This record gives sequence, structure tokens and C-alpha cells, in this order.
Amino acid sequence: MIMKRWILLFVALVCTGSAVQAQGGRGFWHQEWEITNGDSIPLVHILPVYVFSRPVDLRRYQRLVDAVRKVYPIAKIARAKMADMEAELCRLPTKKAQKEYIKQVYDQIKEEYTPVLKHMTRTQGRVLLKLIDRETEYTAYEVLKEFRGGFIAGFWQGVSKIFGQDLKSQYDREGEDRMIEQIIIYYEAGLIR
Repeated sequence: MIMKRWILLFVALVCTGSAVQAQGGRGFWHQEWEITNGDSIPLVHILPVYVFSRPVDLRRYQRLVDAVRKVYPIAKIARAKMADMEAELCRLPTKKAQKEYIKQVYDQIKEEYTPVLKHMTRTQGRVLLKLIDRETEYTAYEVLKEFRGGFIAGFWQGVSKIFGQDLKSQYDREGEDRMIEQIIIYYEAGLIR
């Protein structure tokens, strides 16, 4: 009889512990404790929640979340590739070797990412341009101009304008892109899968 009680108590503790562990850390930034009159009081900083009055705004937000989820890993890869490229270009001795290296990397990126980019929506493309600026601190136009030349950058800027995009668009985490920034914070925290 005593053994059954201990087993029941053990099972109850394990179940309760896993439920508490599943809730911890989700939905808030960080938690602090304040001691007032000998009592420990938790101070929880809750993440902002967007409330939409119209269904169309909710759908627009969901599309934005899907776009960030799809293109954010690509922007992080772009940051890593650009850092590797800059380090390698500094190491190469001549302009000719640098141009050959840039051509080689361009062909590799084109082969690897053309199928992915062809199946992107306009929203995903716009978000990708913003996130490339966020991750590399260069606009897509500046990257093209630096590595491929001013004429090619101008050509692709014109093509992007025809389709309603802008290669010179900058990421403004405090202004118009604050919703994208919040989605990225959620994504990095594991709140969006």
C-alpha cells in the first residue's frame, strides 16, 4: 500500500514537472523576480501581440510570417557567404583573380538558388531584399554594385522596379519593418515554426 502511494506521488510529480516545463519561456521575453516584504513576485515582460480588426489584415500578417519563415534562413546564408567572400577577396592578390573568384561564386549561387527564387512570391522577394539588408548591412543594390558592377546593378534595379520591387530598399527595424523584426524575434525564440 505504501509502495503504491510512492509510485502515484512519483507519477504525479513527473507529470506536473513536464507541464510546467512545457509552459516556461513561451510567450514572454524574460522573467525577473522582485522581493517585496519578503515575498517573491515574478515580473514577466510579455511580448506584444498584434490584434487585427479586419480578416484581410490577419491574412496579410500570416502571409508575412510565412514569407519570413521561408526567406530568413536564406538571408542568414547570404550573410555567411558574403563574409566568406569578403575574406577571400582580401586574400586574393590581383583584380583578375578576384573577378574569377566572384564569377565562380556567382555561378555557384545561381545554380543553387535559382530554383528556390523562381518559386517565391512577390511578398517573399520583398522580404528577402529587406532581410539581406538586415543581415549584411548592405542593400541588394549595393551588393550587386560591389561584386558585379554598376551597370548590372542598375539593370537589375530597373527590372525590379518594373515588377514593383526596389533593390535599394533599406531595412528599418523601428519604422515600417518593425512587424518583420518582431516576427524574426519570435522565429529565433522558437515561437514560430
